[in-house]
Amino acid sequence: MAEPESVQDILPGRWQEGDWHIEVRVQPRASRVAVLGMQGTAIKIALTAPPVEGAANQALCHWLAEQLRVAKSRVQLLAGEQSREKRLRVQAVDAGAVKAFCQRWRLPGGGL
Repeated sequence: MAEPESVQDILPGRWQEGDWHIEVRVQPRASRVAVLGMQGTAIKIALTAPPVEGAANQALCHWLAEQLRVAKSRVQLLAGEQSREKRLRVQAVDAGAVKAFCQRWRLPGGGL
């Protein structure tokens, strides 16, 4: 069940029909996978995968699915396949899972 709109409005990204749309800026070939904070409206995420043949994109989608406890097929790359700036959609994710993710990584909306 989705959280009230006021909670969703405070979380990074935007909500559309139960899906969470986010902007991500990736830092490939990092020493560890971690959220580094916000860069403008984008969540900055360090990935250990190299930006070769889609490896970083796959790693990003897989890691986000694990973090949000959804199936990998529910995390979709919408734009930015060959860029550090990406737009993703997480289908049918619970706002509570997003809030927990934000709390874990100290992002806006996590302190609600």
